Amino acid sequence: MSLKVYNTLTRKKEIFKPRRGKKVNIFVCGPTVYDYAHIGHARTYIAFDVIVKYLREKGYDVFYLQNITDIDDKIINRAKKEGISWKEVARKFEKEYKKDIKALGINSVSKYARATKHIKEIVSQVERLLKKGYAYQIEDGIYYDISKFKDYGKLSGRTVLQAEDAVSRIDESVSKRNKGDFCLWKFWSHKDWEPKWKSPWGYGRPGWHIEDTAITEKYFGPQYDIHGGARDLIFPHHEAEIAQMEAISGKKPLVKYWLHTGFLTINGQKMSKSLGNFITIKEFLNKHSARLLRFFVLKSHYRSPLDYSEKAILQTQNELERIDEFVEKIQNAKFKMQNDNPKFKIGKFKNKFEGAMDDDFNTPKAIAVIFELIKEVNPMLEKNQITQKEAKQVLDFLNSIDKVFGFIFKKEKIRIPKNVQKLVERREKLRQQKKWEEADKIRKQVEDLGYEIQDTPSGPKIRKLTI
Repeated sequence: MSLKVYNTLTRKKEIFKPRRGKKVNIFVCGPTVYDYAHIGHARTYIAFDVIVKYLREKGYDVFYLQNITDIDDKIINRAKKEGISWKEVARKFEKEYKKDIKALGINSVSKYARATKHIKEIVSQVERLLKKGYAYQIEDGIYYDISKFKDYGKLSGRTVLQAEDAVSRIDESVSKRNKGDFCLWKFWSHKDWEPKWKSPWGYGRPGWHIEDTAITEKYFGPQYDIHGGARDLIFPHHEAEIAQMEAISGKKPLVKYWLHTGFLTINGQKMSKSLGNFITIKEFLNKHSARLLRFFVLKSHYRSPLDYSEKAILQTQNELERIDEFVEKIQNAKFKMQNDNPKFKIGKFKNKFEGAMDDDFNTPKAIAVIFELIKEVNPMLEKNQITQKEAKQVLDFLNSIDKVFGFIFKKEKIRIPKNVQKLVERREKLRQQKKWEEADKIRKQVEDLGYEIQDTPSGPKIRKLTI
């Protein structure tokens, strides 16, 4: 089966052929570390975690690079507001970001590269752009002249004349040649609190777009295989990256395949603090499991818009419980001695799963294969028509999927507080004494504490409520 990916640059699905054999270099835009990461970030980083893990499962040697924007107006403004240094802000939120990423089971990144560790490379790129006539100097900094790069707009489908809204985070100058020109190097304003680095043009700091090409050129050279990020970065950020690197190297394309994730909305609205619907990863994980967020994200295709709501999360939780019940059932099944059942073939499910994932990483279709498997195997388990060998094949298949998806098997151990355990024990005694009303009151107490009691033939089981 050939893996096909949708390329934003060509606007079509293409057979995936890395530039050098099985070696794949992928770069995904990382966070600007001035605040806690939110579930919109999680959507993108979970999607690329799965894409990278699937490529590795298919035998590709993947180097996954992600930048950390640790110098930016937003970081400086937060530092001024809190009366601390920009570095304290950046290091604090970089640490928090990595904690969140780890908690979500995202462990596929080969290297995180801070912008401030690559000032030498950034200065080198600005120097070369000036020398080639693509950049110019004005009173507040050095800017890229988009009218000089004839292909500007090829990724987003915009032209130079439409580029008035090519807003970099440092491009307010009225002296720019074109409205869409973006800042490559911002000159120091001589304010003590403003960070600065030495350059041939005096002290200053990098613009936003230049850090990414400086970092990717260092690790990958002028061209590489995949660039990923959220859809809202296509213009101007990714457009600017192409303009910078292709102008410097004279080689096209900078990136062979551009992959972009769809927007995440909350109850149909854009997530924003002013609307009060801004959910950080940390806040989500205080209420729900990481497995639940991974499953929720992967139920939608990475390119599709995704709308978050408590109703959608509850539905996802119910579906996850269905998977959990099946896994528990097949792990604890008692098998009778019998011949292999010729009706059951794990191969067809493997082929369907691979076919879905090879079609531009179609995770919803791949997840449908898991539920097809459950639907077929469940009745066989109930009638004891499945052998131990076949059950092992099913579990091996689910384990292989979970190396990529990371939500099928429970990894987090839920610690039940002692007061909850004591309440459950008291309720069980009341149930044995047939004091149903009192037992129900304790069930309600346990629910108020955020836990649910499930009565099973082998005794009560306690589950943390997710809503």
